[in-house]
Amino acid sequence: MSRPVALVTGASRGIGRAIAVDLGRTHHVVLLGRDREALESVLREVDDGEVLVLDVSDEDALSAASLPGSLDVLVHAAGVSEHSLIEVTTRAQWRRVFETNVFAVADLTARSLPALRSAGGTVVLINSGAGLFSSPGNAVYSGSKFALRTFGDCLREEEREHGVRVTSVHPGIVDTDMGQDAIEGSESPHPERMITPETIATAVRTAVDAPPEAQYEIISVRPSLDPKGR
Repeated sequence: MSRPVALVTGASRGIGRAIAVDLGRTHHVVLLGRDREALESVLREVDDGEVLVLDVSDEDALSAASLPGSLDVLVHAAGVSEHSLIEVTTRAQWRRVFETNVFAVADLTARSLPALRSAGGTVVLINSGAGLFSSPGNAVYSGSKFALRTFGDCLREEEREHGVRVTSVHPGIVDTDMGQDAIEGSESPHPERMITPETIATAVRTAVDAPPEAQYEIISVRPSLDPKGR
């Protein structure tokens, strides 16, 4: 392929979709997600791409998947959330969130490392503000994002000698279905402080386009407005 290759998980909607569309201006984008119809809709918005229908939390499906043999960028945008007090949170809830937000990320990354090393590629982990600080009722989601942050830090140090760059992006609340659910459950919601998915795509573009001698290790994207919208 004449274009560099980018694989984006969670590409069917929200942050993943915005990232895929932006990278599609310059890359051959592999759109990974569970909903073929939604992925094909995104495919019509990119200049050069293909669809890979896959549930990253399904270990057997991931093992059987045909992943790109050439890979310059891997963006982990797929994620799930769960919000409840620890005293009523079930083991199944912990497993569901960590399976998608941590275990699948680690598995897919490990399988992609040979191709990323060959290209001197970049791994981008879409984390969260919840990966920097905790709050009541957020132990499961925040715990998974703290684990993802640690994974990224370890991966970065292991891969320096191989030329693979690793960036963790920590958004505030983003205007997606997940973000809307979060503010609806908040005691003091401020929808005017939500960040657009396209803004997060801009942060990812910054990491991907960094000069080869440097990497943006952590990018925190917070709202610039106060709660009154000023």
